[in-house]
Amino acid sequence: MSETPEQNGATRAGSGGVLEKDPRVLDPTPPERGPGLAPGGRAHRFWSARRVPAALTALVLLGASGLLLYDVIAVRAGHRAMAWRGTLARELAERPLDDTWTLVGAGVAAALGLWLLLLALTPGQRRLLQMDKVHPDVRAVLHRKAAALVLRDRAMEVPGVQSAKVRLKRRKAKVRAVAHFRDVDEVRTDLRSASGRAVEDLGLARPPKVSVKVVRPRRKE
Repeated sequence: MSETPEQNGATRAGSGGVLEKDPRVLDPTPPERGPGLAPGGRAHRFWSARRVPAALTALVLLGASGLLLYDVIAVRAGHRAMAWRGTLARELAERPLDDTWTLVGAGVAAALGLWLLLLALTPGQRRLLQMDKVHPDVRAVLHRKAAALVLRDRAMEVPGVQSAKVRLKRRKAKVRAVAHFRDVDEVRTDLRSASGRAVEDLGLARPPKVSVKVVRPRRKE
């Protein structure tokens, strides 16, 4: 039974008029969104590599362990221990626990440990805003400066706005504008509406809450 190629990757099998789709041709129809991929759904944040803290911690540990290992090998070979190790051992054995320097050292060590633990448990990358996950294999982010620039441009399109300034955080966006004509309340209403539409157009997984402030320009003395 012969097969005749058709458009869109289909083949006609024999004279029976049965069309079969060629599996080698990709389906142009986009995949449907799953229950967890709805707009505004939860999108996982990108985790920072923490290269600088990891490199500094590795260098400090490598230097300390290398120096200690060298001193231990030297002592095993019949040489005297380094003065710093003898002093450290004597101080740890004789200095009381309520000594000021002991408490300061313990506090510094605890602070460094908490800092490293915080870096390990938090994703970082706070300058990146997660966008809606519309495909299971695609993750997108938007830089906060780029998002703030979009909000500022939308604010400048509002009639009556002379200048605008946007401060964007992960949970809140503050839009401050200077209106040189039109009523301030009207400009504020239009600016709030335009800013809300701009936030929706950004397609963020967690849209920030927008607050708007409109003032008159300062009078020149």
